[in-house]
Amino acid sequence: MKIQILGTGCMKCNKLYAEVEKAIAQTGVSAELSKVEKIEEIVKFGAAFTPGLVIDGEVKSQGKVPKLEQIAAWINEANK
Repeated sequence: MKIQILGTGCMKCNKLYAEVEKAIAQTGVSAELSKVEKIEEIVKFGAAFTPGLVIDGEVKSQGKVPKLEQIAAWINEANK
């Protein structure tokens, strides 16, 4: 599974990265976590706001930091 955080390094982007790390650990799913910080790359996902959360190419969230439980649910859903 590939999980990407879209953002230029703002405080919310860093918080989302940390929450996703927790969710990966909580679910026990094997995932590759990375940051996409270049505006040109972020735009390719169609995300209008950061931070953004992308799981296997699908934008799950943008403009906010979802709750840990929601992130874990998306990860489990994508792992099926």
